[in-house]
Amino acid sequence: MSVLTARRSPERKEGEPPERDRLSVPGGLAALSLDAMASVAYGPEAIVIVLAAGGGAALGYTVPVTLAIAALLGVLTLSYRQVIAAFPQGGGAYGVAKTHLGRRASLVAAASLVVDYVLNVAVSIAAGVAALTSAVPRLLPYTVWLCLAVLTLVTAVNLRGIAHSARIFIVPTAVFVLSVLAVVVVGLFRDRPVAAEHVVAQAHGLQTVGVFLLLRAFANGCAALTGVEAIANAVPSFRRPRVRRAQRAEVALGALLGVMLIGISALIVRFHVRPVAGTTVLSQVTEGSLGHGIAYYVVQFATVVLLALAANTSFGGMPVLAQLLAKDNNLPHLFALRAERQVHRYGILFLAIAGGLLLVGTGGDMNTLVPLFAIGVFVGFTLSQAGMVRHWWTDRPYGWRPRAALNGFGALLTGLAAIVVTVTKFPAGGWLIVVTMPLIVWLMSAVNRAYARIGERLELDRVPARPRPRRSLAIVPVGGVNRLTKEAISAALSLGDRVVAVRVTHPDEPGETDAFIRAWERWAPDVSLALVNDGHRRLVDPIVDYVRGVGEPHVFVLIPEVEPAHVWQRVLQNQRGAVLAHALRRDTDAVVCRLRFRLDGEPGGVPGHNA
Repeated sequence: MSVLTARRSPERKEGEPPERDRLSVPGGLAALSLDAMASVAYGPEAIVIVLAAGGGAALGYTVPVTLAIAALLGVLTLSYRQVIAAFPQGGGAYGVAKTHLGRRASLVAAASLVVDYVLNVAVSIAAGVAALTSAVPRLLPYTVWLCLAVLTLVTAVNLRGIAHSARIFIVPTAVFVLSVLAVVVVGLFRDRPVAAEHVVAQAHGLQTVGVFLLLRAFANGCAALTGVEAIANAVPSFRRPRVRRAQRAEVALGALLGVMLIGISALIVRFHVRPVAGTTVLSQVTEGSLGHGIAYYVVQFATVVLLALAANTSFGGMPVLAQLLAKDNNLPHLFALRAERQVHRYGILFLAIAGGLLLVGTGGDMNTLVPLFAIGVFVGFTLSQAGMVRHWWTDRPYGWRPRAALNGFGALLTGLAAIVVTVTKFPAGGWLIVVTMPLIVWLMSAVNRAYARIGERLELDRVPARPRPRRSLAIVPVGGVNRLTKEAISAALSLGDRVVAVRVTHPDEPGETDAFIRAWERWAPDVSLALVNDGHRRLVDPIVDYVRGVGEPHVFVLIPEVEPAHVWQRVLQNQRGAVLAHALRRDTDAVVCRLRFRLDGEPGGVPGHNA
């Protein structure tokens, strides 16, 4: 039975997380779609804020603008379903652009996704805290600290692993979605809508609604589409069959988000909702649908929780993207390392630090961050769809023409949307994204060039010559005749053909120097001793000068250090070894080895050591 079970179980590569730590469809929605789900709290409001400037005539276009955004959402959902099938290794826009549009386009796509992921962290947390401070005004002075506290909590949860975070977020996601759907259903079928308390009269109106006003409303509302690509970026995080589960999660996300966006917009028109300072549009819609009872507070607090946790979309997608970029030598390789819980720790920490800086820099103000949203992601959308057209045209599998037409239509729509969003949001802070994205592309190109130079010097693409033994000199800086010196010289005798012990002496301490020489002669370790005299009482520079002046082509410097038995004992060390090692690596070509000898607590025991 055990043999049959072993044969049936799918093979897992070394270092990959087990299937139980990967995502199911509900887990994928909870871990990767919170950004998109939570956008119903500020997407429709972003539309209303713009249209309110045009008065009642303009507000009548809330539903048509939302329907245009929902249509674009449908195209993106079907398009990314195809991306998932074509690129099961993940990466989304970056993977597609890299394969079919070239390296430069792939870096632009990656930069757009990095910008969007970081902004999503800041916007989601700021929006969640804003909802909380609206309900409890006494917390308003502590906005930044609350933002940082939520960021710390979400970061800590994600460091436990994506599957663990997914299980935690399933319940609040389900409560939020069911609450919003209940608001929509009750509001649409209510005979006499309950008038919201916070409706105000319009201040002024326009006789006609300008096209530019509608475009601005569309651009603002497109913030609701951010996060749609996150599932395609993290396909490897799903359980087998990965592609099928990721596709189901993508379709479920598109359907739920579309229904909620259209439903909330319809209620905005039905209840004649207007923007009110200190009260969100979703709050007014909820009050108009459910009244101001327990159900109202359930929706509000579910919104607060989900907005705070929506940053998890970035924490699920960004580390996977960073891993792919690191493997392609576009980011430092440490972003490809997995921690013991199978998470990309450095990608998570990068998001936390970048998001924290944005929150502190903007004072946790959501309205300052939202204008920066959606510009980068639409650039990624366009490159992804264009790359998929190239994919279908090149491979031409059965039924490729309808698929290419769908992706081509999506590329056209998202390209136009990218232009509209950039132009309309440029004065409101969008210029910062226009500057930041090329800078990120330049930085990734610089990292790639640096790795290329390192690879050339290491001859990574060539078979090296056979190794041959070489004569070498081992130098050991010593401070006294003791057990530490004995262990270091023993290691040096195993490493070099010739060993020299070096001690720095000072002319104003002749007694100490004479005592050391007598102790050395009594010990007689059978290695050369070099005394370097220095009148300035320096330790590092004389040894560096000595190493540079030996004239040997292959020099090893072994720096003996004590590894304390307890962590608190590190404060007792003088850190001279670390300072000397840094100076030698910076100013010489010697191979520097810090020998850490662990004290085992036994007076006569032999300590272990490691380099």
